[in-house]
Amino acid sequence: MFFKRLRADIAAAERNDPAARNKFEILLTYPGVKALSMHRVANKLSRMRLKLLARMVSQFCRFLTGIEIHPAAKISAGVFIDHGHGVVIGETAEVGTGTVLYQGCTLGGTGKQTGKRHPTVGENCVISAGAKILGNITIGDYAKIGAGAVVLTDVPPYATAVGVPARVVRINGKKTGEQSEDL
Repeated sequence: MFFKRLRADIAAAERNDPAARNKFEILLTYPGVKALSMHRVANKLSRMRLKLLARMVSQFCRFLTGIEIHPAAKISAGVFIDHGHGVVIGETAEVGTGTVLYQGCTLGGTGKQTGKRHPTVGENCVISAGAKILGNITIGDYAKIGAGAVVLTDVPPYATAVGVPARVVRINGKKTGEQSEDL
């Protein structure tokens, strides 16, 4: 199972990064692939209730890659973290297959409440550089979140959200009524 997911992560890097030259180079040099692989180990340890060991693996991964993923986060195979430095994925976050996360994005919580408090990101989404998705919200399949956006409410499938706070400006490629003319 581990190697099947690793192959899916490498394939996602090949598919999404035009600079990717071969699988071997991706395996050895892509911090997103390394972080996801180490996360899968930490996640397994977390599910085995070896919480301290899981956090130690997670923190070692953060030291090596600059990508912080909580051991309990649920990340599907085939996710691509591009230029991952500064990416933060919280404890109850979920990320669907085919999603691309760029540098500095955060899937975080908004306070100290318990239970589900981090976002659920659907399949084949794009979370651009510096975007912050905060709280127990859902990002629908095929949604795009613009660079630097701060998302505090649900984003429907096939939508594009931009701004602070983020607002949906396109759905299925068509402009919404809330959008200004300069976009």
